Amino acid sequence: MKTMPWINVVDTNKATGRLKEIYDEIIEKRGKLSNIMKIHSLNSDAMEKHMDLYIVLMFGKSGLPREEREFIAVAVSKVNRCEYCINHHAEALSFYWKDNEKLQKFLDDFESIELNNRQNAMLEYAIKLTKMPDKIEKSDIDKLRNSGFSDEDILNINLICCYFNFVNRIALGLGVELSEEEIKGYKY
Repeated sequence: MKTMPWINVVDTNKATGRLKEIYDEIIEKRGKLSNIMKIHSLNSDAMEKHMDLYIVLMFGKSGLPREEREFIAVAVSKVNRCEYCINHHAEALSFYWKDNEKLQKFLDDFESIELNNRQNAMLEYAIKLTKMPDKIEKSDIDKLRNSGFSDEDILNINLICCYFNFVNRIALGLGVELSEEEIKGYKY
């Protein structure tokens, strides 16, 4: 686990003005402030918009249950080898699955757990979009539709997948700190 980010970060006890307000808002919404948000501390506007996007995608009204959203988060982060996001969202997925053995099997090998057709289609799309975005075709969307997803669901699958590719690159590109303490204690 990384111990320090590679750029300066304003700690919660040193935040003032608008940054302190944003920190307080995030703590109210999520229960605590994650390091992926603190890494934005030198650009509080970006942090605020990032959190807004996260809340909409992961907690907003959607045909995708929260469990499936976390499922996408973990799968994309696993493909990108982003330990920060794997650990954070595996913790969230564990909250929904309540089955550590199933979660570990999923982390070890996506195909080692039994998934329904809907989840398989979602997982295949997210992995393909992450690994080979230029290879996505209409047939990939048709497969999602045929698996029971509405066009709104498909948009949300795409947005969540793209969001985690974005966040993985923030974490990996700036050395976002990961610790056992920081992973736990969020509102789900």
